[in-house]
Amino acid sequence: MTDQESMSGLVAVWWKAVDSFTRLLEHVGEEQWRAPTDLPGWDVHAVAAHTAHLEALLAGRPHDDVEVGEVAHARGAMGRFTEQGVVARHGQAPDDLIAEIREAATARHTQLLADPPTDPDAPAPGLFGAIGWSTLTLLRNRPLDVWMHEQDVRRALDLRGNLDSAAAVHTADYLLESLPMVLAKRAAAPAGTVLRLEVDGHAPVTAVVGDDGRGRRGTEADGAPTVVLGTDRETFVLLAGGRRTPAAGAVRVDGDADLASRVLGAMAVTP
Repeated sequence: MTDQESMSGLVAVWWKAVDSFTRLLEHVGEEQWRAPTDLPGWDVHAVAAHTAHLEALLAGRPHDDVEVGEVAHARGAMGRFTEQGVVARHGQAPDDLIAEIREAATARHTQLLADPPTDPDAPAPGLFGAIGWSTLTLLRNRPLDVWMHEQDVRRALDLRGNLDSAAAVHTADYLLESLPMVLAKRAAAPAGTVLRLEVDGHAPVTAVVGDDGRGRRGTEADGAPTVVLGTDRETFVLLAGGRRTPAAGAVRVDGDADLASRVLGAMAVTP
């Protein structure tokens, strides 16, 4: 598969994720828009507003430069930037948010079909390129972000679903790539530690801490795992997405229980 074909595939996954998310939002009741989500300070309306903000930026529309005040959950420059998009849309009707997401995504999709990206290392457009993202990084992150926020809304409204879509598989596969970093840096496992993570529906992933203290993907040559963790896709995404503590018994543990606890406590890799 060429770089262009791979990136076009990511565009297709993102496009389907946007369609699924907006279809879900169409069924949110009037009172449900204020239901709190797992994201501190954000209700369902704020999650939709955030998505509308980012899709609008990618479609070439200007950023909403508004005052956000002192907001505990808006940390750092990027957090405050993100919050500006939410605050600017605070009073918007739900139908207008849905329409903005669809219109902005359609404009962006049309651009990408007319002029498909060919260089994965080219700087991403606008803000995303300014923070160091490549075109490939942006294209990989958009389906993850949209699908994760659909799941935020689903959990807030107790509407579990869409866990087996292309965006769901992409998101979990993408998050699994962080396992070596989580093991070595976040969980501070010693050299020689081998961790195997088995997520239902995905190929098992092994991470190893090398003699230099750095994490890397493991192979059979690295020997038996120090600990094996197993879980379903939804639970893994809750952990890696830093959303909420999984239900008791949702993660299977075989081996070093203390290490397993440290890894699970350090697994969140998205803000």
